[in-house]
Amino acid sequence: MTSPPQHGQPQALTLEHKAGAVIQYAYTVQDLDLAMRHYTDVLHVGPWFKRGPFTPGQALYRGERNTAELSLARAFSGDSMIELIQQHNDAPSVYREVIDTRGYGFHHWAIPTRTFAEDVRRYQEQGFQVAFSDVLDTGARINYLDTMSVIGGMTELVELTPAQLDRYTLFYRSSIGWDGTDPVRAG
Repeated sequence: MTSPPQHGQPQALTLEHKAGAVIQYAYTVQDLDLAMRHYTDVLHVGPWFKRGPFTPGQALYRGERNTAELSLARAFSGDSMIELIQQHNDAPSVYREVIDTRGYGFHHWAIPTRTFAEDVRRYQEQGFQVAFSDVLDTGARINYLDTMSVIGGMTELVELTPAQLDRYTLFYRSSIGWDGTDPVRAG
């Protein structure tokens, strides 16, 4: 049995106990740079790991090839990751459909999973359709399940591969004791 960390001593992020639990809260924003600045100034969230603009290479939106051009940024606040997403064009997308319906703001929760296919099937058996799918640069598969009608947001399942765990761990460890310097990094 390991002893708990001493006060002020950060513990390593272990997504082993987070698999199956919400780890991320994602929001669509009109201006990613401005949104990161506001989250940093108001909530002291950071540092941000920014990616884009890009068009996801293997993405499907409701069964059709995705052509949305996106930028996103991720940062941890405590044990929770916040993701900010800006869509640069008007292409149909999982983001555009929510923006057009209710405006910018909350979009989805993300849940890491080691049983990806089984979990996707379980959601589908409950009547939730895959609205978006892709393979990340870490090799991890993702699916957004359209759970809007019952919980007011989509649910993203993220395959918890070793490379994806390393990516999240980097983001998390960078947030521990962050002093506000270098607030936006490539990622």
